[in-house]
Amino acid sequence: MDHAAYPAAMGDTYEVVRTETIDAPSAVIHELVVDLHEWTRWSPWEDLDPDLRRTYSGADRSTGAVYEWSGNRKAGQGRMEVTGDEPLEVTVAITFLKPFKSASVATFVLEPVGSGTRVTWRIVGPKTLATKVMGIFTSMDKLIGPDFEKGLARLKATAET
Repeated sequence: MDHAAYPAAMGDTYEVVRTETIDAPSAVIHELVVDLHEWTRWSPWEDLDPDLRRTYSGADRSTGAVYEWSGNRKAGQGRMEVTGDEPLEVTVAITFLKPFKSASVATFVLEPVGSGTRVTWRIVGPKTLATKVMGIFTSMDKLIGPDFEKGLARLKATAET
């Protein structure tokens, strides 16, 4: 797995980036990302709560598709909405309500490479009081970077089958 971590310096935002090359066409990966129903097949957070409650609304897939979840303390509660859908880039707005309130934007960039695709998963969000306090002990990169690596490995396994 390619590792590229770019934690923002002492600014008001954080950024976490991970990249993986997947032996599948970009169109296959695009469908797994832009259809929020497909996230249950590869998301790194799917196994945090076996009783996770999921609600889908808005568009069935693509721009305007909404996924809301509510679960145990590990899973928390929040909402994702696809806000951008291009063949090689999908943007998702993420709002956490629990364990702490935050809003961020995740972007998936798909770069065709030979018969495969280089997938870059990037998240950017404001440093809230909670994330600044956590930053004393750990960085957002160390906190969610491993989740991105796990998610990209699952996305790779799903797309390559």
